[in-house]
Amino acid sequence: MSNELYQSRVFTPPGLFTSGIEGPACDGQGNLYAVNFERRHTIGRVTPEGEGGVWIELPNGSVGNGIRFGRDGDMFIADYTNHNILRVDMDRKELTVHAHEPGMNQPNDIAIADDDTIFASDPNWKDSTGNIWRIAVDGKVTLLESGMGTTNGIEVSPDNRSLYVNETVQRRVWAYDLSPSGDVSGKRLLIEFPDFGMDGMRCDADGNLYITRFGKGTIAKVSPTGELLLEIQLHAANCTNLTFGGPDGRTCYVTLSDTGNIECFRVETPGRDWAMRQDR
Repeated sequence: MSNELYQSRVFTPPGLFTSGIEGPACDGQGNLYAVNFERRHTIGRVTPEGEGGVWIELPNGSVGNGIRFGRDGDMFIADYTNHNILRVDMDRKELTVHAHEPGMNQPNDIAIADDDTIFASDPNWKDSTGNIWRIAVDGKVTLLESGMGTTNGIEVSPDNRSLYVNETVQRRVWAYDLSPSGDVSGKRLLIEFPDFGMDGMRCDADGNLYITRFGKGTIAKVSPTGELLLEIQLHAANCTNLTFGGPDGRTCYVTLSDTGNIECFRVETPGRDWAMRQDR
């Protein structure tokens, strides 16, 4: 792979995933996971060399969206059709329901704090509204805020003191103060875009946000103070989410729904998730 920064290249062939490709996350061995490989109800795994296949089938009509890894290496999946957060034991491929909340529209994207507290965005696409939920380590679900815009991308800052949530239709990114107990306060507008939508987003280890600009085919890199630092041009337009991996955490992988594949580019600073694993 070229080490030239911010130059996107095609990582997997088009069409390996459906248009529902989402939720990329890397394990400790550098394998990349994303939902809907070949068909709905699957989680696909792609090796660091770009070889992919179905890794697990989701039962009971479940369809995944966001994926994150916890402290012990277990995978958490937002199952939006059945209003679940699923948990997968990676060694045994054993799947259980970590949390279920019928009051959700859906769990969409998820973020995870250092203590394994999960935060889920919960859009209502029909009404262009949304909520934020907190899922405790024991699976207890708490509504943090309702009546928002179309909540989508969500992320925790490297110091675990801020929670970021974007609204796709309204094109706004909000920042909250995040307490040690997982409560939010001090809501403030981080950045607002004049056009196109947003989907998933991730922080690097310095706290910069990488935000998918759905329809525009770019990734916006935004500082913790809300300054647009740069936009990375992709080959396809409908970027749905991203994650960091590679041997040094400095490869950014992006899922794209219009081509059903993954692109990648190199960055200066490792992703927050990768850096967090190195500290454990």
